Amino acid sequence: MATLTIKNVPPEVHRKLKKRAKLFRRSMNSQAIDLLKIGLATGPIDPEKYLAEVREARERMAAETGIFVTDEDIREAKSWGRM
Repeated sequence: MATLTIKNVPPEVHRKLKKRAKLFRRSMNSQAIDLLKIGLATGPIDPEKYLAEVREARERMAAETGIFVTDEDIREAKSWGRM
């Protein structure tokens, strides 16, 4: 197996990795490898395809529940509690 050395890891990233490794009872190395595998498992997101999927999900939810979530609803939900 190959070896990888990561330099200049920001303290916050190091802290979070250490915390997550402890949570899953893994070494930091094992946790970093797992996170890299997850991060590399998918390719780049096609924005147009993603937006089409979101629109389809909104329409499906509206058809099933009678509730249509608007862009304004989403903006409000995102900013709720930030005041």
